[in-house]
Amino acid sequence: MAITASGPAWSADAPARRLGQLLVGLALYGSSMALMLRASLGANPWDVLHQGLTRHLGLSVGAWVTITGACVLLLWIPLRQRPGVGTIGNVLVLGAAMDLTLGLVDPPSGLPARVLLLATGIVLNGLATGLYIGARLGPGPRDGLMTGLHRRTGRSLRLIRTGIELVVLLVGIALGGTFGVGTVAYALAIGPLAQFFLRWCTVPVAAAAGAPEAARKG
Repeated sequence: MAITASGPAWSADAPARRLGQLLVGLALYGSSMALMLRASLGANPWDVLHQGLTRHLGLSVGAWVTITGACVLLLWIPLRQRPGVGTIGNVLVLGAAMDLTLGLVDPPSGLPARVLLLATGIVLNGLATGLYIGARLGPGPRDGLMTGLHRRTGRSLRLIRTGIELVVLLVGIALGGTFGVGTVAYALAIGPLAQFFLRWCTVPVAAAAGAPEAARKG
């Protein structure tokens, strides 16, 4: 199921406020990914891949988040997708926020603490998704790849998203990334969580379109 920015939302007519929401969302997204990794109960499919790349090629997990984001963004060219501020921010911020959080948070001891950390990471990831998508400043590279393939092939968003995630997960597992109950929990929970938070975080269309116009008139 595709995640879209719709539903009731708070009013945000200032470009600075939208940009601030975007940056908070991206930083929180990177931090939430780090919390899920520290739980060591299974990462989301892309982080399983990033772990595997770190295992075999070195560099930090956050560095691979940035590198793979940039590589996916290159795939937008033949699909004729246009990046936004949020797209570029996604590439630049997620990996840095993730590495920073990994450096500050120690692995928990004991299963209950690991489960709590995993649950916290998943919920915060849902909130972060609502914030950065709701800012309406451009999709992340991976979301844009999904919508671009949907437009070019006519296949359903559900099928394309599932196919991409499955390929990434299998490659990550083959490279030695951590797959487990956390991977399954994330897959089941992130859609409903993101939709819930999008209801409260989405910038109204009129405000998103009108703010740049107001800035030009000023």
